[in-house]
Order: sequence, then structure tokens, then C-alpha cells
Amino acid sequence: MTGKEETYIEEAFRTNWIAPNGPNVDAFEKEAARLLGVQAALAVQSGTAAIHLALELLGVGKEDTVFCSSLTFVASANPILYQGATPVFIDSEPDTWNMSPIALERALKEADQQYKLPKAIIVVHLYGQPARVREIKRLADQYGVPLVEDAAESLGSLYHYKPSGTHGAFGIYSFNGNKIITTSGGGMIVSDDEKAIEKARFYATQAKDPAPYYQHSLKGYNYRMSNILAGVGRAQLEVLELRVAARRKVFEKYEQELSQVEGFDMMPELTGTRSNRWLTALTIDDSKTGVSAQNLINILEKENIEARRVWKPLHLQPLFKDAQYYPHFEDQDVSTELFNQGICLPSGSGLTTEEQHRVLNTIRRALPSLVMNKRVL
Repeated sequence: MTGKEETYIEEAFRTNWIAPNGPNVDAFEKEAARLLGVQAALAVQSGTAAIHLALELLGVGKEDTVFCSSLTFVASANPILYQGATPVFIDSEPDTWNMSPIALERALKEADQQYKLPKAIIVVHLYGQPARVREIKRLADQYGVPLVEDAAESLGSLYHYKPSGTHGAFGIYSFNGNKIITTSGGGMIVSDDEKAIEKARFYATQAKDPAPYYQHSLKGYNYRMSNILAGVGRAQLEVLELRVAARRKVFEKYEQELSQVEGFDMMPELTGTRSNRWLTALTIDDSKTGVSAQNLINILEKENIEARRVWKPLHLQPLFKDAQYYPHFEDQDVSTELFNQGICLPSGSGLTTEEQHRVLNTIRRALPSLVMNKRVL
């Protein structure tokens, strides 16, 4: 927290605007839209709810398919199931760890030949690194498929000077407690299509008809954000650039120290993009380091240091065991490779220099001397 949140929360209590809707919600949406350079924004209870609304707006339903990045959290794909549709998963590519345009093109070509183009494409900007939006959007436009950007992890990231989440039909953000800025729990859907966002607002408020009594002609949802939480979000928006700078500084320190180790490869940053470096992620080749990603996580845990594997690809999840999957190349499954070798290190905006040194020194001690013959901080 920045300390400024209390001002907005106190105002909500003083004016008795507690329930969903209210001045903080209105202001949060306008301030976010202005920051992102979009025409309209809708604050909701979660990023998952925002994806669900995007699919509802695009008319996704039973018998439809939706293409989705495989290397991501399950929340990216669960809304596809909410709509009764079928997910088709697309592999990552090495330069961004995000959706492979090569695999996507192959999937779209086959779908077109089968007269079964997807109703939408959900591309995820993983760990803050923007995907190859230009190539992916070109393919989406070529086949007439709307693009939804899951930018839940990438608020503050840029693709060719434009914020991630603002290139497709809809952009999705998360303000969960672990994101770069938070409202405790919350999310947002944004678009340049103001009418679509107003329709999303209608769906998110139980789809209440404009009548002098409670009348409902369509299925709706209870997805609006609380006025109190929106107050937290307003204060957090003010420090977004400071948070991005802090996360990038953490990443740069890890990169400075760990890139010297053969077999350690940091998550790349594509030319023309700026990642918010939400999490510092890297891969470990145990044939070179003598230590696997899981070994290192276990060693760090013994020192009360939390690290995690990268997301387990959705095409490997039991929930989606029957789903179709398009690898980067026929003989190369990039997302599975990243899962097997990837690790996320402590990356919080408030991580101190001393704490980061403790992480680095623990990693050093875990490595065989023949691999890491460097000074200890």
C-alpha cells in the first residue's frame, strides 16, 4: 500500500458509498482509461470476470472454439468453459514465452479449411512481457477473429510505445493481491468500443432492464467492483510507474548476477517492448548447472525463500486433457520446455537489497563450484 489509499477509503465511508458503484468506481474507470489511452473501461470483481464478459460480448457459446495461450494461469481459459465453448491451446515461442505466431497461423489455417474458425483468440502477456502483438493481430484480422488481450500480468508494459491490453478488441487487467498494483481483488475490461463496454456494464450488473421494477430479459452477472476497493485502485494507479521501475530494478539485479552462470537464461524482452517484469522468471538447464528448477525451489524453501515453477501449460492440465494443442513446431513444444526448466524468483516491488542478496547467495551456495566460481555478496 502507498498510504494514499486511506484517503479514498475514508471518503467512501464518509459519504456512505460502500456497495458496488459510486464515485471511486467512476473515477477509477476514467483514470485507468486515460492512463491506458482507451475510450472506455469497466471495473469488475476479477480479471477472470473481465475475460468472461469479453467472451459474452463476442457471442461465444456452445459449439464455438476459442484459441488461447497454453502457458498461462487457468483463469485465462476457464471463462471459455463458462460459455460452454471449447478451448484450443496455442504454444509459446522462445523470444517472448508467449503465443507463437507460427503455431497460431497453422491453427487458423486448419480451422479455416474445416470451416470452424474460432470465435475469439485470447493472447496472454506472460509475466509482464508483451507477446508479438503485431504478428498475432495481423493473423487475427486476416481471418476475421477478434483478439482479446489477457494483460492481467502486464499492466504498465508497452508494445511499441502503446500499453499492452490496448491493441485488440478488448483488454483485460487484474488487480489481484499479487499483481503489480492491487485493489485486493478486482479486474478491468477496456476497449475503444464504448458501446461494448456499456453492454458489459449491463451484463455485470445482473442485466437489469431499464424498467421501474426489477425486470431481466437476459442472463446477467454480479461482477461490479466495490466502491471501497476502487478507492484502493485509484491510489495504486498513481504509483504504477514507480512499481514498474522497482520490478525492473529487481530483474536487472538478478540478470546482472545470474546471467553469468552457464545454464541460467533470463526471460527475454522483445525489441520494441517494455516488460513491467511483474515476476523475474528464468530457465535453468540442469545439464549445465547441476541443479534443476525444482531442486533450487526446494533449497530456497529451506531458507524460507519462496520461489515457484512457471505456469504448468494448460494443455497438460487434467482439466483440459482432451483439448487440441498446436505446438510451436511439430517437433518442438516450447511451453512444456519452459515449464520443465522455468522458475520465478522473489520479485516484489518492496523487495529490499538485503533480501535480494540473500536470495542470490542461497542460489550461489546451491550451485556446484565448477559452475559458479563467483564472489559472494
